[in-house]
Amino acid sequence: MYYVYFLKNADSKVYVGYTNNLRRRIGEHNRGRGGKYTKYKGPFKLVYYEAYESEKDAKKREDNLKLHKNAYTQLKKRISESLT
Repeated sequence: MYYVYFLKNADSKVYVGYTNNLRRRIGEHNRGRGGKYTKYKGPFKLVYYEAYESEKDAKKREDNLKLHKNAYTQLKKRISESLT
């Protein structure tokens, strides 16, 4: 399985990513090994994820959320209570 996920930190900043191992990846983010955008911004809490059989589908969804403001905004509206 592949996962597209939303993480939130104490400053309520939201980060979107994808992975094939959700537990490992969240642990990496919280240990400062998540990537250049999250390195010093943890700890993070998982607030949302979607599961996909295909890595290509998960990557396409992540790109869609990152590159298309409308897709990101609509998802944030759907999960607004989880983000507060």
